[in-house]
Amino acid sequence: MKSLKKIPYKNLFKLTLLFAAAFFIGQIAGRVVDYMQPEAIPTAAEGSWGLSFQEEGQPPVANATFDELKQYDAYYAENTTDKVLYLTFDCGYENGNTAPILDALKKHNAHATFFVVGNFLSTSPDLVKRMVAEGHIVGNHTYNHPDMSKISTMDAFSKELGDIETLYQETIGQPMTKYYRPPQGKYSESNLKMAQEMGYKTFFWSLAYVDWYQDKQPTKEEAFDKLLGRIHPGAVVLLHSTSKTNGEILDELLTKWEEMGYTFKTLDQLVSGS
Repeated sequence: MKSLKKIPYKNLFKLTLLFAAAFFIGQIAGRVVDYMQPEAIPTAAEGSWGLSFQEEGQPPVANATFDELKQYDAYYAENTTDKVLYLTFDCGYENGNTAPILDALKKHNAHATFFVVGNFLSTSPDLVKRMVAEGHIVGNHTYNHPDMSKISTMDAFSKELGDIETLYQETIGQPMTKYYRPPQGKYSESNLKMAQEMGYKTFFWSLAYVDWYQDKQPTKEEAFDKLLGRIHPGAVVLLHSTSKTNGEILDELLTKWEEMGYTFKTLDQLVSGS
């Protein structure tokens, strides 16, 4: 108490007010920071495409906006309220499920984009020829399916895309459409720039589910829960052609989406805005 007696009451009163004001400002600032803290977006790893689904029937929040991607000729969905969706398939290898997928697409007169790797193209050229003959787009998923975010030179990057371009030209007899999807969604800003410099448009996605584990395929109910519950206007849907579940449910899935009022467009239409 002796120390307090040495402080004039006027100064003590001012000091008390100062501490109270500091505490009040600190509380307000803390609330503002909490309010402005952005929604966390889960990703598989650093440099991976990530999505956060926050409301059923609405587009997810992605780790890049439409405008941020547009400067690199990159897309993940269409910014629209119209009930349209874009079907895409990643093709790492063939295990008997691609033909049923093509059958279902043909039945619904729906055209998709198949992003293929070198292994798929070299081992299943007849399926790729069928894709082209039935009006589908065949895009570039790289030759070896590496983690492209670790590739920092144009020479290495262009070789991954260029090798499959060459194989496609030799196999199909026409140039490959310059649509690119990074394997596993792993990318960097420099990757987007390099793809753009090569004349490519990069495509991520706004709807996908865990369908690629051969020994742990989702049930029909699990697939429908994700693919029906999270569908939204302008969705770019990513499915894997290796999925037995996808091969079995695609006809019914497309029917259900149609019953919900959705129509199918191609990535060409997304790019052109038509």
